[in-house]
Amino acid sequence: MNLVRSELLKIRTTNTWWLFGIGALVTLALAFLVNAVNADISLTGGQDLEGVPADQAEQIRATASEVYQAANLFTSGQYFGLLFVLLLGIIVVTNEFYHQTATTTFLTTPQRTMVVAAKLVTATLFGALFWLVTTLLTIPATLIYFGVQGWDAHFGSWDVTRAILLNLLAYVLWGIFGVGFGVLIRSQIGATITAVVLYLVGTTAANLIFFLLRQWLEWDWISKLAVIVPSTASTLMISGTELPGNPPQWVGAAVLIGYAVVTGAIGTMIMRRRDIA
Repeated sequence: MNLVRSELLKIRTTNTWWLFGIGALVTLALAFLVNAVNADISLTGGQDLEGVPADQAEQIRATASEVYQAANLFTSGQYFGLLFVLLLGIIVVTNEFYHQTATTTFLTTPQRTMVVAAKLVTATLFGALFWLVTTLLTIPATLIYFGVQGWDAHFGSWDVTRAILLNLLAYVLWGIFGVGFGVLIRSQIGATITAVVLYLVGTTAANLIFFLLRQWLEWDWISKLAVIVPSTASTLMISGTELPGNPPQWVGAAVLIGYAVVTGAIGTMIMRRRDIA
C-alpha cells in the first residue's frame, strides 16, 4: 500500500491527471451529444434503410431499441476515455525515466515485481476513477434525456447494468495496457505518440482491413475477427443487446482480459530484467 500511495502521489503532484480529466470530460460531452442525436434518429424511425444491404439493415434495426440506445448513452465517452486512461498508465511508468527517478525507486524497493504491481494497481485505480466520474455524469443526463423524450431508459435492468459494469472493466484493463506499453517504450514522448497513433489510426485501419477481406473473400465470419482489436472489443462489451453478425459481449471481455494478462506479465518480466541505471 505504501508503494501505491507513492505512485498516486507521483501522479497527483503533476498536471497530467487533471489535464487528462478535463480532456475526458470535454470528449464525454461531445460523445453524449452525438449519441443523443443517434438515439433520437433510431428511436423515432428516422433511418432510411432503402438500398442498405440486408445484413447492415438488420444491425441497424437491432440498435433501434431503447435498451441499446440507453446503454450507449450511459457509457458515453468510452472511446476517448479509454485513450486517456491508456496514456495515464503509460505515464505511470515513463515518468520514472523522464524525471530520472527510476534508479531511486528501485534502490528504495529492490523487489521490482512489487514496484510494477504497485504501478498496475495505480493505473487500475485511475481507470476506475475515470469510469466513476463519467458514469455519475451520464446516468442522470441519460435519465433526464429519456424522460423528456418519453422513453424508458431501463435503468436497473440487467442488460443496461451489465453494459455499465463491463465499461468499468474496460477502463481498468486499459490502465493495465498503458503500464505494459510504457514498459515496452521508455520514452514518454515516443510511447505517447505511438499509443495515440495506434489507437486512433490503427483501430480504423484494422477494421478497414477486416471489411475489405470480407468483401474480397465473401466470408462473413471474417468481420467477426475484428473483435481482436482491443478498442473494438471494448465497444462490443458495452452494447446493451446482442447485435446480428457480431460476437457475444463476453467475447469482447475475454479478449481484453487476455490482452491485460499478457501485457501485465510481459511488462513485469521486462522490468525485472532491464538495466535501469
